[in-house]
Parts: sequence; C-alpha cells; structure tokens
Amino acid sequence: MLQKSNQVYEESGTRRMLLTGNNWMITTDHPLATQAGAEVLAGGGHAVDAAIAANLVLTVVRPHMCSLGGDLFALIYSAQTERLEALNASGCSPLAANIEKYRAKGLSEIPETGILTATVPGVVRGWYTLLERFGTRTFKDLSGKAIESAQKGFYVDSALQQAILEKKDQLTDFPNAAAIFLPDGRVPLVGQRIIQKDLAQSIQKIAVQGPEAFYCGSIAESLVHLSQAQGGFFSKQDFEKHQSKWVQPLQASYRGREICTLPPNSQGIALLMQARILEQMDLSKFDLGGGDLIHYMVEAKKLAFADRDRYVCDPGFTPVPVNRLLSAEHGHKQFGRIHPDRAAGQVRAEAFTVGGRDTVYLAVVDQKGNAVSLIQSIYEPFGSCMVIPDTGIILHNRGRGFSLNPAHPNGLEPGKRPYHTLHPAMVLKNGRPQIVLGSPGADGQTQTVMQMLVAMLDHETDMQTAVEVPRWRSNPDGTLWMEGRFDSRVVSELKGRGHRVELRPDWDPIMGSAQAIRIDYESGFLLAGADPRRQAYAIGS
Repeated sequence: MLQKSNQVYEESGTRRMLLTGNNWMITTDHPLATQAGAEVLAGGGHAVDAAIAANLVLTVVRPHMCSLGGDLFALIYSAQTERLEALNASGCSPLAANIEKYRAKGLSEIPETGILTATVPGVVRGWYTLLERFGTRTFKDLSGKAIESAQKGFYVDSALQQAILEKKDQLTDFPNAAAIFLPDGRVPLVGQRIIQKDLAQSIQKIAVQGPEAFYCGSIAESLVHLSQAQGGFFSKQDFEKHQSKWVQPLQASYRGREICTLPPNSQGIALLMQARILEQMDLSKFDLGGGDLIHYMVEAKKLAFADRDRYVCDPGFTPVPVNRLLSAEHGHKQFGRIHPDRAAGQVRAEAFTVGGRDTVYLAVVDQKGNAVSLIQSIYEPFGSCMVIPDTGIILHNRGRGFSLNPAHPNGLEPGKRPYHTLHPAMVLKNGRPQIVLGSPGADGQTQTVMQMLVAMLDHETDMQTAVEVPRWRSNPDGTLWMEGRFDSRVVSELKGRGHRVELRPDWDPIMGSAQAIRIDYESGFLLAGADPRRQAYAIGS
C-alpha cells in the first residue's frame, strides 16, 4: 500500500514500524496482555480464545480501565461460517431502581461513584458466551497469565499512577479500593508492585465454577450485601437473570466497503452516521491533516452526535430509528447542512417519528482467518471506585449513561441497559474482514475510528501511519482539541472558520489508544498498527 503525498502533514516517519505477519496477529492496550494472547495464538488457539486471555490480563494490569466488574462488546468474524456476529455483553439497571427512588435520595443526576452508579456487570457472562460459540480452550486454560499477574503483582506505570492520584479522594472513601490502590494511604510510585490476591482467587473461582460463580454464587452475594449496606437497589435476581445478547451487527457502506459495529445501546451508529455524511464528498482531494478535511469531519461529527444524543438508547424500551438514521437520503441531507467555510454552533437533531476516557480495546486475527474486535470498560477511571468485598473486583459506573429525566430516551428504568460509548469496529470487503479496528476514548471513540478510516481508505496510509497521524477531538462544549503536531497554519485556518481550537500535547492519551489489523488477502500478509499514545503493542507471526 502506497501512502499518498501530503502537503500539510509532513510525515517524518512513524514512532513505530508497521508490524507484519503471515499467520496471526494481536494488538492490545498492554504488552503483558498482548503476550498472553500471542501465546494462545502460537498454540493454535482461536481468535476468541486469545482475546479472552488478553482481556483477562488487562483486568489485572489496567485496573483503572477495565475489570470483571465491567461490560463488553465484541464483533466476531467466523471463517468457518463466513459470518460476522455481534455480542452485547452489557448489563442492566437493578429491577428495584427507578427515577423516583433516586430523586428521593436528593439526586438530580446519577452520581459519579458509589453503588448507585453501577449496573449489572456483563463481562464475565460475555466471555463465557463467546467461548461457548467459538472457543477451543477452556476459561481455566486462558486465565493462567491473569492469575499470575494478580498473585505476583505487576509494575505500576505512570498512567496508572496518575489515575490513582486523580481519584485518590474517591478511592479513599471506599476502604476495599484504598487497600489495593493506596497502600499505606499513599499513591504508589512508578515501578512499585501492586498485588491483587483477592482478584486472583476470584478469577480462579470463576475458572472452576463457571459464570455462575459470579452471577449466582459468592461474588454476587457479596455485591448484593454491599449494595444493601450502601443504600443500593441490587438483588440476587438482578444477577441470576442476566444474559449476554447476540445482536445483528450494524453496517453502512463506505468507499466500496462495509463498516460494521454494534447497534444501540452502543453509540456505534454514530460512527456509521459520520461515514454516511462524509461519503458524499471525495475526501482524498484534501490533505491528510489539513484544514478542509478536519472542518468537514468535525462538522459531520457534530451532526451525527446530535442524532446520537437524541435517539441512542436501549431499543427494548424506546425504539431507535436505525434505518432512517443510516439511510442514504439522511446522509445526503446532513451533508447539505455543512457550511464549507463556517463551523456550526448548536446543532439540532433531526426529528423522526419513532414507535469515559478509560476503556481497553484489542484486535485479533488467527491463522484460520477468524477475527475479533473487542472493547471492554468500567467507564470512568476506576468506575464506581468500589471494590466488591473479598473479591478484588472493581465495580463499574456505567449507570452514568442513564438520565433522571423521565422524558429522556435514557431515563432510568428497572432492568434497562444504559447508553454505552463502547463500540468495536470492523471493515468488510466482499463479505470478508479487511480491517479490524477500534479505540478507547468515550465520546472520542467514533471520532478516532473515523479519522483512522479516512486515513486508510481515503488516503491509503498503512495501519501504523493511520494510528499516528495527529489527532483531533470535538467536544460537547464546542471546543476542538488538536494535538500540538498539527501545522500552525492549519490551526489558524480552523480558528478562522469559527472552530474553538485548544492545543493539546503532541501525543495526547486523551485522544484514545487506537489499534488496527489489516488482512491483505492478495499478499497473504497481516499488518498491524498500535498506538504509542498509551501502551498498545502488537505481536504477529
């Protein structure tokens, strides 16, 4: 693949080399996780096996980002059936929870931390659901590296130290969490070892007893007791009835391919809406990193997010007009709303009649051509900041996706899934996976993925270049964050169009941790890119 010339962003070489392989490839948010998945692949394991082994390690070494107490979404392409499947492993609100009860506690919105911000964690059931359909290894086989890292401890890096420092006060409020992450009441030093013996035992218990250990056994009982003590609404029934959900992947055409992701309650549809709008114009005529391209992409994002915020929710409670939102007619109409020389201020959603910074992403392709795009999170740093007693498991705060406004599509109701920023992605060409990709980054997720797609599909860059191109992020308050590596002329041009630009560090972790694997069927190569903004690494063979 040849990279087109670029007048504005002068490529001086990537920080990392493009990684290539002939047999299999994996990229994750941490080198220990990548290593765990690579060992499974080297032993002939399925891509799903490798993804779960890597994800388990991430729950140990990325405790501020993911946990057994979080949720998961995944896309899986099966080479045997030649089908793409999608798993929604997010959990619901407690059956006893409702807006009136929250307001009776004096709340006007879902709190940031504590038991009232949690929903049923879906990831453990999600792992087992994936293994039941695709796995060639047992959960016990796949859990060894995670258990070892929890028992023996792992190295505290600067990102984890900073997350603990930022959340020190909240972690201090919950002794079970403080005992792990604030030993002796202090923020650990970089290079210090964090040991999580309770977490190791929890993983071992789940490996022996299966998901029932989490949803019907002692872990669920401990969580329910914690909820009762903290004034929450969880009951045993909330966990016993929880199931993962196989759903139909969403897809939209773009440049002769199909971009695929998860349907609502995931925000993945916002990625596809952006693609539908941007497909109306030949973006290859603009410089990659230039003001024209960024302007049109930012304006498309604003339009897509207005519709996202109006409609994306649990479709089991409020219908989502998916077909209308992804129609060619709507994409054409939305594109017509973009002014070529002026940034929009407030953007309204289209009216239809209808009946977190802290996440981990990983991509895997195995030697048989099976592919996995998986994303998992506890939402905000350390989630609820609560650790389930005697388990070492951090509980997420995904309930923050609910509103306490009963008229809102995401108004809190019993047994409802919250709005989710999580969305894995995959690009198909002629029905087969061509690119497996994704990124953490809350509201920035779809923006980062769309920037990568434009780089790869419109400007024909390789995976690593697409990951490392200077990145921007458009925010709800109207600001446009841009990494400091952008040409100053581009910044001035965008300001002149009315964009409220704020410069960020050259390689800013707030821009996500993008990762991608490309399958080149003609050459037989697998090509991977991993983001140096965090600690993403790829391994291939």
